[in-house]
Amino acid sequence: MTAVAPAEFVAELRALEPRYWDSHPFHLRMHAGRLSKHELQAWAANRWYYQRCIAQKDAAILSNCPSPEIRRQWRERIVWHDGTRPGEGGAENWLRLAEAVGLTREEVLDERHVLPGTRFAVDAYVNFARTKPWVEAIASGLTEMFSGALMRRRLAALREQYPWIAEEGFAYFTDRIKAVAGEGQSTLDIVVEHCRTREQQLAAISALAFKCDVLRAVLDAVDYYSGKGKP
Repeated sequence: MTAVAPAEFVAELRALEPRYWDSHPFHLRMHAGRLSKHELQAWAANRWYYQRCIAQKDAAILSNCPSPEIRRQWRERIVWHDGTRPGEGGAENWLRLAEAVGLTREEVLDERHVLPGTRFAVDAYVNFARTKPWVEAIASGLTEMFSGALMRRRLAALREQYPWIAEEGFAYFTDRIKAVAGEGQSTLDIVVEHCRTREQQLAAISALAFKCDVLRAVLDAVDYYSGKGKP
């Protein structure tokens, strides 16, 4: 099967944007200021499980990738999330957000509030990266194409609608917004370059759709259970 032109392939990938979680009812309520404190806590605690697994997902991609050039590029993502020493990195900044919404570091780290649906979805994502061809695993991360705009909206909404959240709790978003634009383009460039057959292109599209479904599944779980009591 002959591959389509790069511009058409990119358009097919971008066409998945409606499946991204920006339009999920939970996010819409968040941005409208309609979440209770314990709903925000449930979100932060469950999203932590996703955040802490991202570096493992990226390490799985590294282990499967034969290209030193791409491995050198990709390992920077692990550094961004884990930092170079304790107290640094995206995961640490997420813990600070969890503390800013009223959770203790201990209860986030021991994952007592992580819902089965969240754990199932995130574990499936890590397993996908471990078992699928590395190009497909990288393609699953193309949600970066959609995330920058959402994070900017979310940061503005959190500041306006939930003024009791301390500003230092927003470090994850302020740092990530800066990083995601460049990462999104570099990820797209890798996928376009290395998906040389139509079968590979279609697999990449499916991988991105799968990641969108993973993210929405996490919010589905939080949306269903968060109104049932404080985490």
